[in-house]
Amino acid sequence: MRKILVLLLPLLVAVNLNAQNTSKKPNVIVFMADDMGYADTGFTGAKDILTPNLDALAANGVIFKQGYTNHAFCGPSRAALMSGRYPYRFGFETNPAYDPANPHMGIDTKEKLFPERMQEVGYTTGVVGKWHLGAAQEFHPNNRGFDYFYGFLGGGHDYFRIDLTKKVWEAYLQGLVRNKKPASFDGYLTTALSKDAAKFVSDNKDEPFFLYVAYNAPHQPLQAPKEDIERYSHIKDKKRRVYAAMVDVMDRGIGEVVQSLKDNGIYENTLIFFLSDNGGPQASPKSPGKGNGSSNKPFRGGKGNMYDGGVHVPFIACWPNRIKAGTVYDYPVNSLDISRTAVEVAGGDAFKTTKMEGVNLIPFVTGENKEAPHDYMYWRGGSKWSVLASDGTKHVKETKNPELYYLPDDVSEANNILSKKSKLAKKMYSKWVEWNENNIPCVLLGYKDYHKKRDAFYEQAIPPKAKTYKNK
Repeated sequence: MRKILVLLLPLLVAVNLNAQNTSKKPNVIVFMADDMGYADTGFTGAKDILTPNLDALAANGVIFKQGYTNHAFCGPSRAALMSGRYPYRFGFETNPAYDPANPHMGIDTKEKLFPERMQEVGYTTGVVGKWHLGAAQEFHPNNRGFDYFYGFLGGGHDYFRIDLTKKVWEAYLQGLVRNKKPASFDGYLTTALSKDAAKFVSDNKDEPFFLYVAYNAPHQPLQAPKEDIERYSHIKDKKRRVYAAMVDVMDRGIGEVVQSLKDNGIYENTLIFFLSDNGGPQASPKSPGKGNGSSNKPFRGGKGNMYDGGVHVPFIACWPNRIKAGTVYDYPVNSLDISRTAVEVAGGDAFKTTKMEGVNLIPFVTGENKEAPHDYMYWRGGSKWSVLASDGTKHVKETKNPELYYLPDDVSEANNILSKKSKLAKKMYSKWVEWNENNIPCVLLGYKDYHKKRDAFYEQAIPPKAKTYKNK
């Protein structure tokens, strides 16, 4: 009998550990790339860039074929994700300027960010990487729901250096921050962020955690380790060659974080999301230097506009304990759904203080709910706007005149059917107007205008030159 018990002991321990893993609250990780093109992962069709770790997550989870972000550029997109609400509800419609002295240049402090909702139900929360929601103390991640922060507060950073002796617009050479103290990094920034994120996983493996890994890759400046650029020497276009190396290093870093989950026995019970904050910026005849080498194929446009190239992004989720490997989801979803899903799988309250506007995606991807998550999804940006119906009909005003497209037959938005479907366009616009009634005007100056006005203020604040008197 004793011999049998000895033989059975490892099996009983394994069964017990498995029971603990399935009953414990899930960990949640959100990986966000910066300015990444839709077509630049293996699971979205890339042939010239290697993303084996992202492809493995996609294969082991769900690919959202119509995954959207909630704004066409950085800051408002992140404000939407962190609040779980359309950013236009609280006037966050442009990128905030980097100004640690300005207590108004950031996300409204009355907004309840979703990491705080996670904290309320016992989660340890961490953010690694780019913040871009305000640089003053009022907006610091440690004051907005995060127990841990390592990264930078502005909209971007040099990938190799910190240099406090030089004045660089938007703080691209500023030091990093760990919690509320100055910090630095060695080597390549993307790799440093990944290592820190992997360590956060290991340090917090025993209790449920939420980790937001906000890479600045592959946002400009286009910089990557020499050896990684050389691996892509087959790409003739220099920008895309460096861009490919940046994406590759980011993918390897994601793999390092996932490996940390596996090494600590918590991979199966971790819900992982990946998306980009917006589409990749594209060069144009007027702005030939704007592009970063990304591809948004087969979509039209890119970062900054309301066509799908600006807001339709690579978007996946993986949770081995709940999501069936190889799932493909066809209905439109958006980044608001990520924060709502995270809060509800954690057992948090999505309605306390302010009501979150996304949906919990898990019942939809598991097949428990067969309906579309959203009847309509909406965007706004200055005079531009867009509304997308669950069947793929899209009404958009990107240029002077509104347009109407049916995306299932016209994914590149090339065939404007507004003249044939004017009644449908009118109905969709009325839906957008109804939604927009609950929004407020933008409360932030764009960072370029802000810096101009701030510089002008300082010029005016200098007292007139005093007369010089000679001592007699």
